[in-house]
Amino acid sequence: MIARLALLLKRDLGLLLFGGRRGGTLLPLLFFLAVAMLFPFAIGPDAPLLARTGGGVIWVAALLAAILPLDRLVEPDLELGFFDQWALRGIAEEWLLLVRIIAHWLSFGPPLMLAALPAAGLLGIDGNQLRIVELGLLAGTPGLAAIGVTVAALTAGLRGGAALGGMLVVPLAIPLLVFGAGSLATGGTSGLPLTGAVSLILLAIAPFAAGAAVRGARG
Repeated sequence: MIARLALLLKRDLGLLLFGGRRGGTLLPLLFFLAVAMLFPFAIGPDAPLLARTGGGVIWVAALLAAILPLDRLVEPDLELGFFDQWALRGIAEEWLLLVRIIAHWLSFGPPLMLAALPAAGLLGIDGNQLRIVELGLLAGTPGLAAIGVTVAALTAGLRGGAALGGMLVVPLAIPLLVFGAGSLATGGTSGLPLTGAVSLILLAIAPFAAGAAVRGARG
């Protein structure tokens, strides 16, 4: 079973990284960097203000970048009967969606952490703040991936599901944004354990919630 799940992870990661005409992982990265480049123009040449708000901008940009691939996380495979085929082989939806969460995180989490380096330069974020941002993204982006896959499963097959999914992700991600960006506001790392705790809770719940949603959609 582990070998099968490893093959599924390779397949899912390939689809998310190289998404053909939908841009794969390149589109979220370009979006993330575009936000980082445009924000200084909106704020103006106030370096202290940019430094104070830049970390929060990175978090919001990371959230929006995580939302972009929602429409291809679950719905295409549901339409093609992918989950039916694996159910016939005795692999539960929960395992399939746990693999999908891991693939989703790998496709946008580490790339965004790398993209945060040039974004920090654009936003005037110093070394200590950048360290907090990177630790926060490491702790928080798995939770964003879990939310994304769960919402994608809940809205799969619905008319306007992509727009509805975006509306659902934002309020669910508020705790991660509050604790992750809150660490920057205090100048310390006090919010990072809470960010990690919220991520772990979401990772524990998401496969079961998403699995139940997929079973409902299949039925």
